[in-house]
Amino acid sequence: MSLQENAKQEVSVAPLFEPFESAGFQLANRIVMAPMTRGFSPKGVPGQDVADYYSRRAANGVGLIVTEGTLINHPAAGASPNWPNFHGEEALQGWANVVQAVHDAGGRIIPQLWHVGMARPVGSEPNPEAPPVGPSGLDLEGNPVNEPLTEEEIGALVAAFAQAAADAKRVGFDGIELHGAHGYLIDQFFWERTNRRDDRYGGDLVGRTSFAAEVIRACRAAVGPDFPIVLRFSQWKSSDYTAKLAATPEELGQFLAPLVDAGVDVFHCSTRRFWEPEFEGSDLNLAGWTKKLTGKPVISVGSVGLDGDFMDYFRKGASSEVERIDGLLERLEAGEFDLVAVGRALLADPAWAAKIREGRNDELVPFTMEATKTLY
Repeated sequence: MSLQENAKQEVSVAPLFEPFESAGFQLANRIVMAPMTRGFSPKGVPGQDVADYYSRRAANGVGLIVTEGTLINHPAAGASPNWPNFHGEEALQGWANVVQAVHDAGGRIIPQLWHVGMARPVGSEPNPEAPPVGPSGLDLEGNPVNEPLTEEEIGALVAAFAQAAADAKRVGFDGIELHGAHGYLIDQFFWERTNRRDDRYGGDLVGRTSFAAEVIRACRAAVGPDFPIVLRFSQWKSSDYTAKLAATPEELGQFLAPLVDAGVDVFHCSTRRFWEPEFEGSDLNLAGWTKKLTGKPVISVGSVGLDGDFMDYFRKGASSEVERIDGLLERLEAGEFDLVAVGRALLADPAWAAKIREGRNDELVPFTMEATKTLY
């Protein structure tokens, strides 16, 4: 490669490697490791292998790591004995070791706090006796499975999220992310298919934000004013890729306003493909619209770096993929969004960020199921 080509590469990827300082974060660059469920924590306790897994990505230049979903203290929060808990001293000590390893590698890390709600199959381990819970007791297809949550039960769930937030700060994390996307518990309150309540937790689009707003306020009270709170949300659901919480920018603004008022610092806007416009008449994706409507920093995500030789896209000159990757960098540089979450590409290759920065595109490990069997 000529010096001219190499210089062009460095300029091309520069927006990804600009420092980010806002909303309580001080990050070396704009690359975020997206949360990805692994199931490598026997009895809910993350071990040394988990610390090694995350610290390896930090050592290779990921600016911020969002952990896999971690389960709040509720018997129906998860659906596997190998998903990590975020309660109990043994699990929390395991997470403290993960934090220390990531910090020693120069990285920053936040846990994703999670409750799967009605997405939990009846009889799931580790607590098969505990039925799945949700705002109206409806599964993701809208079918009745359980009784609606009572207000007392909702209060206990809010308290469990707040306790997890307090514990995250206590063991040294750099913030928290609340999982409010993809059809899990918080998102089930957002979505009219699964929330048919007529009390203060239901009703119209704004009313259906009440549970999330209470969770956010309780977490804020537990961690203080300067500890970052990220909320991940999505339009799509794991059971319905075409689902929409908001059909227009106006509706999206109505949905987001109570969450901003409650104390969200950063929105993690989950889309399946970052290059797809969210609404007709604008090229803005969900993250772009969210930033425009709220003024808050946003994380964009969706199939970044999956299609083979990432760096080749900067040099080849004619394909839709070139336009997509060039568009990512242009949008980032223009401030449409602030941070870029990378999922499966980082799952396959822990050195992805370092290789992108150094132009080592011929060394990138493409995402395949075979490449990720060890989840190293």
